[in-house]
Formats: sequence, structure tokens, C-alpha cells
Amino acid sequence: MQALRSVSAAGPGVLTCCLRQTAWRGASAGQQLRWRSAEALSVPVAEGMPKVYPEKIQNIVSDISKLTLIEVADLNELLRKTLNIPDAPVMAFGAPMGAPAAAKEEEDDEEMAAPAKVQTSFTLKMNKFDETKKVALIKEVKAKLEGFNLVQAKKFVESCPCVVKSDIPKDEAEALLEAFKAVGAECVIE
Repeated sequence: MQALRSVSAAGPGVLTCCLRQTAWRGASAGQQLRWRSAEALSVPVAEGMPKVYPEKIQNIVSDISKLTLIEVADLNELLRKTLNIPDAPVMAFGAPMGAPAAAKEEEDDEEMAAPAKVQTSFTLKMNKFDETKKVALIKEVKAKLEGFNLVQAKKFVESCPCVVKSDIPKDEAEALLEAFKAVGAECVIE
């Protein structure tokens, strides 16, 4: 008895462990222990095999599936009260079909009300050039684009179609477009 008191002073986990060991050693083969469950352990299911549910669970599911929506709402309320579950907003996996359409209409209204986004940066692309004006185009590329020598400008022009300059303001893109068109290049602003 003294040993039991010292074990109980150590904490509830130690006490539970000691009681189980004592009950295990003292129980005969035919006796059932109180701390053991009367139901058999479930066997793990192999991957790909359908899971088999206990009959108790199947009966509950069968009973719930026969309830009306009002009865399900009442069951939900009673379970929340009984299990002390706080009311929290639950995100539904599938929204009703009318909700996305309404949201889309609201977005369309917002787009109409908000001013259209203005493009501030542009890209100038050279699609092709006139072979007879190739030398003039190379010289123009060397003059207009920073960091190009004649060899680099020649390789750049011959690699057409290519991006001449990107992320530039509209006025600069239009000025380059006009300059390259004058020497036989076909360019577009995007």
C-alpha cells in the first residue's frame, strides 16, 4: 500500500501504468480486464482496398441519411451544444451555381466603374528588314541603341526577329519605330 501511495504522488500517468501492469499480472486467462476495450482492434486496410466500416458506424450513417434538412440542422445544433463546439464559419467545397455568376457580375460592374489600366511600358520588336537597306539599318542600330559596336549591331540585325528594346516609355518606342522604319526595318510596338 505504501508503494501505491508513492506511485500516486509521482503523477497520474505513472499510477495508470502501474495499475495496468498489476491488473495484467493478476488477471487469469479467462478474466476480462476493465481497462481493455470489448471490441476487437480494426485491421489496417491495404492501399487500394475498400475500407470496411463497423456496423455501428454504418447504422448511424444510414439513420442520418434518412433525416430531412431541418432534422439535420437540429442534429447539428444539438451536437454543437453537447460537444461544446463553437460556431465558426465553415467554407463549403462546392458553392451554389448562382454565386459565381453573381460574383462575376460584380467584377464586371467594378471593371466598368474603375478606369482602364494604362500601359506604361512598351516593347519594340523588329520582325524583318529590307536586305537592300541592311547596312543603313546596322548603322542606325549602332547609333540608337547604347553599347553596340558595328559587329554587335550586325549580329543583332541578322538575328531578326528580335526584341529591340523592352520596358520603355511609349514616346521612346515610337521614336525608335520611326527611325528603324526609315531604314527599311519592319517593327511593332507591344
